[in-house]
Amino acid sequence: MKIGYTFHAGDLFHYGHLHQLLECRKHCEYLIVGVLTDQAIASYKRLPIIPYTWRAQIYKNIKCVDLVIAQDSRDPTSNLENFKPNVLFHGDDWSEIPGEEWMLAHGGKVIRTPYFCGISTKEIIERIRD
Repeated sequence: MKIGYTFHAGDLFHYGHLHQLLECRKHCEYLIVGVLTDQAIASYKRLPIIPYTWRAQIYKNIKCVDLVIAQDSRDPTSNLENFKPNVLFHGDDWSEIPGEEWMLAHGGKVIRTPYFCGISTKEIIERIRD
């Protein structure tokens, strides 16, 4: 069985998040999503608006997601070591993908999914502020 892994902050869940998950699912039979903890998100930007436990529940109830786990940093390597997926997914908007080096060194594959440009959490927050 081909196991896939992707990771999201998932704050203010929107269609762009769902689009990426659906793209991932096209390439695996079992999809694991690492949801970044509040502390992980706060380490590189603001605290999330939606707390981790609520965000994790959203992902757990998405049909194409098989398993949701906490991810304690932007780097998924410790989760990759624990679950040993065959493929790591990330949006193609990042040139360097955390965990890529580990995946390739352990015979895995990295797939860059098409970034959905129609919406982002940052844009939602800016529209609300305006």
